[in-house]
Amino acid sequence: MVKIVCYTGIQSKDGVVREIHDDIVVEDHFRLFLNGQHLTTLVASPDRLEDLGAGFVICEGLADAIRSVQVSGRDIYVKAPIRQEIRLEIESSGSYHVVGEPKSIESSVTITSEGVRTVTAAIESDAWRRTGGVHCSVLFCNEQMITRACDVGRHNTIDKVVGYAVLNGIDRSRCVIGCTGRQPAGMVAKAANAGIPVVISRAASSNGGIATAERAGVTLICFSRGDRFTVYTHPERVSDVFERLGKNVP
Repeated sequence: MVKIVCYTGIQSKDGVVREIHDDIVVEDHFRLFLNGQHLTTLVASPDRLEDLGAGFVICEGLADAIRSVQVSGRDIYVKAPIRQEIRLEIESSGSYHVVGEPKSIESSVTITSEGVRTVTAAIESDAWRRTGGVHCSVLFCNEQMITRACDVGRHNTIDKVVGYAVLNGIDRSRCVIGCTGRQPAGMVAKAANAGIPVVISRAASSNGGIATAERAGVTLICFSRGDRFTVYTHPERVSDVFERLGKNVP
């Protein structure tokens, strides 16, 4: 669970000033070590750190498998067979991602409009309702929710649900991710590197996110709210929407 503390503030509303008590989400800094070497420092909510470490390494395309994860205080130690030379760059959000083209997806998974709505409905969390200060991601497999993660960073929520799947031997090629956050290139690349074929977000994408999804074979669905959603790439996986366009599902 996300750690929440109470803070006192002074609220001005409609000309009325009063003292209030707000639930505030906690953030912290964690050092990530890969095969004994310091890789990066992550700003994250202080929960599910094993999942966070495993998921970061997989989602950034550094490795295809995890040998072990250990947490000691604010240090996360991951051991994994490395795929490529590591080069990090800072994104506009302040987070790090590994430079390089994400892996390509091949999956026969499909989803219906009702399935999109089900995944979207599962994204909302009690922590978000209480604080308004967290992102949330969910992981569905075979139409069942497997795990939900909330965090101060949208990238971390993806890492945590993917890390859970990795550490529990879940077939990620059969999974769908739902997320509250925007989907620029770095976010979409995380899903692609994890081998997850469908990403659903309540928020927008960017041109880079759409281009990355197209190249990587990811079905990218954004603005999923109520009965509305927009499929930007690989619509053949959204079976009933594809059929309504007068096309046949391959």
